[in-house]
Amino acid sequence: MTTARTHGTLRRIFDYSARADPYPLYAELRQNPVAVHEDAGYVVSTYHEITDLLHDPRLSSDVRNLSRPMPALEEGVTTAFIKKDPPEHDRLRRMAMRHFGPPHTPGLVAGMEGDLTSTVNSLIDDFAGKERIDVVDDFACRLPVTVTCHLLGVPREDERRFHRWVNDIMNSVDYDPETDPKERLDKGVQARKDLRRHLGGLVEQRHGRPGDGLLARLANDDGPDGRMTDAEIAATAKLLLIAGHETIVNLIANGMLTLLRHPQVLRRLRHQPDLVVPLVEELLRYEPPVHIVPWRAAYSDITVADTVIPKGSQIMLMLASGNRDPNRFHDPDRFDPDRRDNQHLGFGSGIHSCFGAALARRETQIALTELVRRLDRPRLVADPPPYRPSPVLRGPVHLDVEQGGD
Repeated sequence: MTTARTHGTLRRIFDYSARADPYPLYAELRQNPVAVHEDAGYVVSTYHEITDLLHDPRLSSDVRNLSRPMPALEEGVTTAFIKKDPPEHDRLRRMAMRHFGPPHTPGLVAGMEGDLTSTVNSLIDDFAGKERIDVVDDFACRLPVTVTCHLLGVPREDERRFHRWVNDIMNSVDYDPETDPKERLDKGVQARKDLRRHLGGLVEQRHGRPGDGLLARLANDDGPDGRMTDAEIAATAKLLLIAGHETIVNLIANGMLTLLRHPQVLRRLRHQPDLVVPLVEELLRYEPPVHIVPWRAAYSDITVADTVIPKGSQIMLMLASGNRDPNRFHDPDRFDPDRRDNQHLGFGSGIHSCFGAALARRETQIALTELVRRLDRPRLVADPPPYRPSPVLRGPVHLDVEQGGD
């Protein structure tokens, strides 16, 4: 097979005009499982090829393995394990998972359900008397930081600052130097520094003071892999705050948008709340929160669909395209909460699959169930809604919904 070069389809996917519906362009891209773009390296768009690469030990998450190095966002800062390779990645992930979920802490997410439901309903209570709400600003953006602060054991009086820092960081992710004021980028850079510094201080305070929060547990843990450094604990906490925020805000917003576009499914969920479990899995396939893994590096030459990707090359994985691959999913452009064998790529796959997936799933399940149960005859104000600029973290920047009325 001859690899397609300088793929014009990728340029159109990255253009904002495609943000509302990139899926026809993904179908074009899949005609060549591996394409080459001068800025993005090798672009892989089909399910089986993406899955194979995510499980291939020759694929690196460390930018230092790129032949054309990428500038570091923060020089000299300890990075989270998601940007590391084995064995260091595996060691740090094991240490985090000992306190975050199965097998060592199997009841963590189940034990948070009461607080999750209370937080969700408290946010919905604020809708009282409003004919129009913004599901993103009024709900989805407010939920994950509150939940993650509780998980980490952040003092309640600090939560307002954490919300502000995460908001400034997320605004800077979509920074466009041609249209946005530099202040937007500067606020994001400063927020990263402030968040890292504050988390480091909280970790330091918890040494010798075991508690229920993840920060305290990590700061006092001497498990079989040893103990994380304070900088590693802060980086792990920051990963939960930022990556968790991105994932859950988009998943809730995309989920509510999809339900409003499929009113028969919305009605089913209202009367069959147990439907929410397979429904969220289908959302993760059909409208995932993360569309693209923008780079990985080849440790050595890798052959993908008869194309040799040379050592040091940048590899871009089009997860959302793989989720709509007809060679893997029957009728992939149909939203079907009853779909079986739904091994989607919504949380990635392999050793770097989302380590907060269990919490993200449950947050979204509770959020959508309660929104559908409590909103009064919700209707979209605009379809499509305005989307955030990023093609990587794709979701509405606002999702205005009217309720009540005739």
